[in-house]
Amino acid sequence: MSKYLLNKFLFTVDRDPELVERYREEPRATVEMWEAEHANRILGCHTGESSTWLRFDDVEREALAAHDYPKLFELGAHPFLTLTLFIAMFERDHPPLGFQKEYARRLSHMSLPYPDIAT
Repeated sequence: MSKYLLNKFLFTVDRDPELVERYREEPRATVEMWEAEHANRILGCHTGESSTWLRFDDVEREALAAHDYPKLFELGAHPFLTLTLFIAMFERDHPPLGFQKEYARRLSHMSLPYPDIAT
């Protein structure tokens, strides 16, 4: 498991409007494409620099593909990154602040201490 890779996915997808829409409409295909093409890119470097070993485990991959943000939170994904991406994808389907309230409701079973988000 890699909290770094989960957060890298959330961070990079959230900053690309085309990827946000693709992830909203085709989550499983987007996760597979991102893992194959983006996971090992080193952020802030020219395109020739990359690593070779980063991969999601099956639980992470399924949580991302299912848009399961409570599971992502449990896995240690940063809540700010999760919230901002999912607001971008789903706020339009809810009344004002409706998605934020749904997000809070679905995470209401969590209690302190929250999962560690350190990478």
